Amino acid sequence: MQDTQNPTVLNSFRRAAQAGEFLVTAEVAPPKGVDVTHMISMAATLKGRVHAVNITDGSRAVLRMSSLVASAILLQNGIEPICQMACRDRNRIGLQADLMGAHALGIRNILALTGDPVKVGDHPHAKAVFDLESVRLLQLIRKLNQGVDDNEKPLPDGETDLFAGAAVDPQSDSWSGLQKRFERKIEAGAQFFQSQMITDFERLEKFMDTVAVNYEKPILAGIFLLKSAKNAQFINRYVPGVNIPQHIIDRLAQAKDPLEEGMKIAAEQVQIARQLCQGVHMMAVKREDLIAPILDLAGVTPVTNVN
Repeated sequence: MQDTQNPTVLNSFRRAAQAGEFLVTAEVAPPKGVDVTHMISMAATLKGRVHAVNITDGSRAVLRMSSLVASAILLQNGIEPICQMACRDRNRIGLQADLMGAHALGIRNILALTGDPVKVGDHPHAKAVFDLESVRLLQLIRKLNQGVDDNEKPLPDGETDLFAGAAVDPQSDSWSGLQKRFERKIEAGAQFFQSQMITDFERLEKFMDTVAVNYEKPILAGIFLLKSAKNAQFINRYVPGVNIPQHIIDRLAQAKDPLEEGMKIAAEQVQIARQLCQGVHMMAVKREDLIAPILDLAGVTPVTNVN
């Protein structure tokens, strides 16, 4: 069992964020079942290449193993997790219980999310909770870090020590709405931001220059590995808010090896993002083993001070 009280094990992502280093995280989904072998093997390919591995919490409202449990398993295997926590499936009692549990397990990084609607997932008749949403969840984490619960009652064993982050979508149609919600998340205690999949880097640059510039919080641009033109067209059709440009689709369609071309595109996007913001969040669904080679293509060297 890993020593979860060792701060050098727990806080490499936080230290790097606060030191202004270029941050690299990657997304790994928990299993849709009980066998964690594949999840661990994929996360293991990221050791030394990312500051932390982001574990999804019922992404797209599809049933998978608990993000909290999956994060604890990665921590046991020497991999620092960022535990996503969505409001869709828990009320404030359950959220506080899981947050205190995360701290007790040695999990320090939390990504606070509202959560995708139940109707888009594999249990469309399930009852959604949404007692809170992401801003209020951030406020709740701040309270726990101050040593009180949601009712302002002191925690008998002292405060939690959670490093809370939030999502942001620089490609949002409503610029004023984007700015207002971003600022609300800052006020609620967000210490870092992970973006949705970025396809319009001009919009990202505008967001960085006009909104994020006023705050010293790391923004991690979402970089997605496109495996083929068909894959890109599917995402355009079914993922809200994403518009992969036609020239990218054409490039994939004309490539002799679409997967290799997709890796080159992702590497180029990492290089662009590196000029605009403080980090990247890598997404390569079911091919997390390709993230390290993509980072090599982009000229991103192994991270330092990672256990």
